[in-house]
Amino acid sequence: MEELARLAGITVRTLRFYRERKLLPPPRREGRIAWYDDHHLARLRTIAALLERGHTLTGIAELAEAFDHGRDVADVLGVGTPTEEEPVRLTPEELAARFEGEVTPENLAAAMDLGYVGTDGDEIVHISRRLLDVSSALVREGIPLAEVLTAGARVREHADALAELFADLILRHAPAEDLPRLRPLARSVVEAELSLALDRRLTKDENMDMGMDMDMGMDMGMGMGMGMGMDMGMEKGKGG
Repeated sequence: MEELARLAGITVRTLRFYRERKLLPPPRREGRIAWYDDHHLARLRTIAALLERGHTLTGIAELAEAFDHGRDVADVLGVGTPTEEEPVRLTPEELAARFEGEVTPENLAAAMDLGYVGTDGDEIVHISRRLLDVSSALVREGIPLAEVLTAGARVREHADALAELFADLILRHAPAEDLPRLRPLARSVVEAELSLALDRRLTKDENMDMGMDMDMGMDMGMGMGMGMGMDMGMEKGKGG
């Protein structure tokens, strides 16, 4: 127990408190000897990350219960079951392999905050195959997973606002039962507007690059002109 507490950066007293609150699964016992492993250490580091993000011990206890009894963490966080997205089941090792060693306790806590990750027994359930594929692709491109998750949180805010805007628009002119039927229209609008916004952003970058090229060309031209002027002046002085 002392070694586990030292590796986790907490006191033995805190470790015992976590065990009493059932935040930590019981150790494997052989006679009077209790064996803790890497799973216990990972749980302790995840608890620390969740506390830093403002979670209460009660909330963490609910997450711990979900991990230990196979309830979906997305349900614990109030995300619910998606109607169009396809959940993906992975082992912890498969999840770590997808993100090239970036599945840290801090990143796991951020994914829990977003409701991306749930559990079902020994398996990890990601709430959306599309989001999982995009996130892992961005990490393969060299973008840290922590930044991908931060961007995901910002996208979530904007997406919630767009959903409210669309729902309010429809409900002003149609009954609530029409919302599911008209849902694809909202998705098409968002996809089209995002595509146009990316076009504008790329055009802005191209214009900035052209402006920099023109500035460099002018600077080089002025430099060559000044150099030629100085050379001519020196030649003139020699001739005099």
